[in-house]
Amino acid sequence: MAKFRCAGVVYSRASRTLRVMGLCEMNATQSAAQATPEAVEYTEVLEAEDRPWVTVVWDDPVNLMHYVAYIFQKLFGYSKAKANELMLKVHNEGKAVVSSGSRDKMEQDVRRLHAAGLWATMQRDD
Repeated sequence: MAKFRCAGVVYSRASRTLRVMGLCEMNATQSAAQATPEAVEYTEVLEAEDRPWVTVVWDDPVNLMHYVAYIFQKLFGYSKAKANELMLKVHNEGKAVVSSGSRDKMEQDVRRLHAAGLWATMQRDD
């Protein structure tokens, strides 16, 4: 009986399928080793795909509290009360989540916050 060895894994985000692809080589016990293309498909939904990305603003020793609240109002359109609430969370707890959504949107939000002089990162939502 011939044994095969395969390599290569491809994950398709659009169709949420995991495809194992590659050239499969026959075991050396066969007299004429051949390479044969093989594709095996598995459907798998990853939990990480369902979790949104978030933008986190970190406390820093440079920016004044009213400036941070002002930036939250201007960049995200928060009311003065919501901006102050988030600013106090950053000040008291050291960080606050200020936006969530797709990875591309969070990258843009982080760039805008950096341009305003705030410390910000993005990560998967907990």
